[in-house]
Amino acid sequence: MALDNPDLKDVLKDVASGALQLPDFQRDWKWDDERIRALIATVTLKYPLGVVMSLHTGGTSPFKARALKGAEPGEGNAPDLLLLDGQQRLTSLFQALHQDRPVETRDTRGKDMKCWYYVDIAKAVGSPADRDDAIVSVPEDRTLKRDFARTVVLDLTTTERECAAGYFPLHFVFDTHRVGSWQQEFVRDPANWPLWMQFQEQVLHNMLSFDVPMIKLAATTTTDAVCAVFERVNTGGVPLNVFELLTATYAGNQDHVAQYGDYYRLPDEWQQIKQVLTSAYPVFGRPEDGPDDGLSSSDFLQAVSLVRTWEAKQAGAGTAVSCKRRDLLNLPLADFRRLAPRVAAAFGWVGSFLERQSIVRTGDLPYRTQLVPLAAVRALIGEETDIPGADEQITQWYWCGVLGEMYGGSLETRFTRDVEQLIAWMRGEAAAAPDTVVEAAFLEDRLDTLTTRNSAAYKGIYALLIRQGAVDWYFTDSPLTPGQLVEHAVDVRLIYPKAWIAKNHPTWASCATSIINKTPLSLRASKSMTGPPTAYLKTLSLESGMRPEWFEDVVATHLVDVNALLEDDFIRFYENRAKRLLNLVMAAMGKRTVVRDAAEW
Repeated sequence: MALDNPDLKDVLKDVASGALQLPDFQRDWKWDDERIRALIATVTLKYPLGVVMSLHTGGTSPFKARALKGAEPGEGNAPDLLLLDGQQRLTSLFQALHQDRPVETRDTRGKDMKCWYYVDIAKAVGSPADRDDAIVSVPEDRTLKRDFARTVVLDLTTTERECAAGYFPLHFVFDTHRVGSWQQEFVRDPANWPLWMQFQEQVLHNMLSFDVPMIKLAATTTTDAVCAVFERVNTGGVPLNVFELLTATYAGNQDHVAQYGDYYRLPDEWQQIKQVLTSAYPVFGRPEDGPDDGLSSSDFLQAVSLVRTWEAKQAGAGTAVSCKRRDLLNLPLADFRRLAPRVAAAFGWVGSFLERQSIVRTGDLPYRTQLVPLAAVRALIGEETDIPGADEQITQWYWCGVLGEMYGGSLETRFTRDVEQLIAWMRGEAAAAPDTVVEAAFLEDRLDTLTTRNSAAYKGIYALLIRQGAVDWYFTDSPLTPGQLVEHAVDVRLIYPKAWIAKNHPTWASCATSIINKTPLSLRASKSMTGPPTAYLKTLSLESGMRPEWFEDVVATHLVDVNALLEDDFIRFYENRAKRLLNLVMAAMGKRTVVRDAAEW
């Protein structure tokens, strides 16, 4: 490892030529206009920029390289150095101070913008405290406008106008010839000479002599050490996650390069897996979403790690079943490639399992994390999960986790226990059910407080109502199916309007948004649900074309006291439905008794 202090000018030349590039797995550049202006101000004052870190390639990079954004090195130009830390800073400076085109960045609201950077000469030669204000970004057309773009307040479209305004263009600060030509135009007015001399001394000299402290790691640095650098020295405020670190490790796997002639692209592999899963099962996310929207890469890696460590333990390797961060970072590429297809197929089975539980949309999924041990179990024992007794055990375990809200806290230990205990339980190797089943409890008064989708149990009861045969109150042909949930825009709908409850039963107003007063219904049905049930049920009955008593049977599939609804007896309805929902929950959890209050628990 060596410390060097090259001039900023030379560093930016290396970026332009491709001598300094990025490992291909680095995040994209993303600094906004405000941060770029602050960085430029730092350089003009010759304040410390902070150390950047690079890796000598020795002529053969362990990673595929790519140019910094904005640079266009020649095709196949191999870098001498790979930039490990400092991408955001050097890319910002390269685009603003070296390239001869507008910088593509974002404003403070996150809106894309293209701009040029200038320095207000008069402000720049004042107090250093004013330097931030002296750095100005100007739109791509080099004009600043006000009054909804009706009034031009600054026109920098020609050199003459730049000089007249006293705004020096920063993108050719390192081009001596262009600086000289601009200076000649600026000092045509002899009164500008003193100002230019101050500017040259206080700003230009600082920029031309600015150096960049750079740690250069030797080409012999191991990929493990390189990953450690990514993890510890990232200065962008967003630590690299395990997936990104594994991407780095796998891309540098020389055995894979030797065997296949190219480096391993973990993001591409994950994208293909995710695409297949989301296309078949929308509960994992939409195909057009990002790679970690819905089912995430971390979920997948954790499932792979659980499978790998379980197999190693069974083989007597003396390892524990685990999916902690260190386990993921130590996941060999060969093991990942061996297990990834099995785990991907297991998540496909999980998608079908969720569909059987009437959970088909990402927003309706109670716990994404609970899918990790479930997929691991399927990958480990395969079709054993489909045996009738085993299928019932898995289903009970799943609903205990959801309704007992067991997956809301620390998870890694529960992942491990659930995989081992669930397999042993299904195989008859353990008499006791998994801890998740044994420890799960549902407080009777929890129903009153389940009011939003933030709760797994709220989503769970919504799914259970569909699973047990709820029929829509407008599309009354048959019980709701997974496909109809999307087709008919089924969602949680209020049975009694909040305003009606507040007016007629003010002491019960807090119960209006409870899951007890909600049920899954189509958007079309909800459009007819104006006023209390006595009013809208008649309308829906007529729209259905069914005999009234048949329609009442349809309403009853939602576990409601139909007579209470027809009489607008909210209190009777509420108390009766609470009991029915409680029985639904207990049946799903396989529990016979109910914990009635926190004191008893």
